[in-house]
Amino acid sequence: MALPNKINERISKRIKVFQDILQKAKDADRNESDTVSIIMDILSDIFGYDKYSEITSELAIRGTYCDLAIKIDGKFQYLIECKSIGTELKENHLRQALDYGAKAGIPWVVLTNGISWQVHKIRFEQPVDHDLVCSFNLQEINYKKEEDQNKLFILCKEGLSRDCREDYYEKMQCLNRFVIGAFLISEPVLNTVRKELRKFAEGLKVENEEIEKIIKLEVLKRDILEGDEANKTQSKIKRFYKKQNKVKEEKIENQDVVDSSSSTKEIDSSIPKIEG
Repeated sequence: MALPNKINERISKRIKVFQDILQKAKDADRNESDTVSIIMDILSDIFGYDKYSEITSELAIRGTYCDLAIKIDGKFQYLIECKSIGTELKENHLRQALDYGAKAGIPWVVLTNGISWQVHKIRFEQPVDHDLVCSFNLQEINYKKEEDQNKLFILCKEGLSRDCREDYYEKMQCLNRFVIGAFLISEPVLNTVRKELRKFAEGLKVENEEIEKIIKLEVLKRDILEGDEANKTQSKIKRFYKKQNKVKEEKIENQDVVDSSSSTKEIDSSIPKIEG
């Protein structure tokens, strides 16, 4: 979706300014405290939050204060873990941020050093897990591209009221390599490929197992089909098809009942009534 004009104007005017500010701060190797100040200005000037009422550093999580948080109408919307501008964002930084979010019950977590931004959503499962919703480099992002606009908008204050981050997250959940990979080795897709192959080479005898083996070994990358994420996704796709099949079976059963009832009525109407 394209950004509303008012928001697009705000971003286009301020993003170039902050790209220069970030470069100067990086060249000067500013510390974490200075970087947090810049990040607060970015949250205010680019993403539209009120610096004095909606951006806070007073969120204490089990005795430890997080760097920043976004609070709208009494509800925390984002927990933000900040690192110094010269620090490369790593897994241990993310784990710290996710741990804060999980303990505070805040599902949306941002990890940033001012230049690199990562938006994550926590899944409150057993054990707690997370998904990377999007990431971008603020110095390199092209705010004129719709894809980059969407990434920026999920962090904007205006995007919260429109559930943009949830819509974006749902799309990312469906449109990723694990989901596509799982569909490619599902029975309905294998059936379709088998039928098309038989049309392509008349008389060809091929089974789903042979097609699946080629897809797994020669078409898809191994990590798409193996590992925890791949297994979870494949199980989800199987449940989806199982549910679809159950719905179809119920429709057929209901239709059979309707047809049977109609036939009974027709028979009853064809029997002449005997008046006594």
